Amino acid sequence: MANIELLQGTLDLLILRVLHSGPQHGWGIAQRIHLLSGKALLVEEGAFYPALHRMERNGWIEAEWRPSENNRRAKYYELTSAGRKHLAAECEGWKRLTMVMAQILEAPQ
Repeated sequence: MANIELLQGTLDLLILRVLHSGPQHGWGIAQRIHLLSGKALLVEEGAFYPALHRMERNGWIEAEWRPSENNRRAKYYELTSAGRKHLAAECEGWKRLTMVMAQILEAPQ
């Protein structure tokens, strides 16, 4: 399957959704998005790390350095309560948007 380009504003939602399952380091988050999308979404580093920093500044995630699975130091990110609320609101918005888009795309010509 060919890679699909992420729409503006979707990366934060995807990161928050992955972190809903528990703390994860940056590379692990990107890999999880790639796998959950059936390998259709490939997160570019140039957008990914700025998104993590922005979400940390917004208070949606917290970060802490700790050893990774291979004993290297890695920055682990975790969802905050504000992040959980933002995730719920964003999910609801995307569900409504996709329902309306499907309705328009499937309308008779």
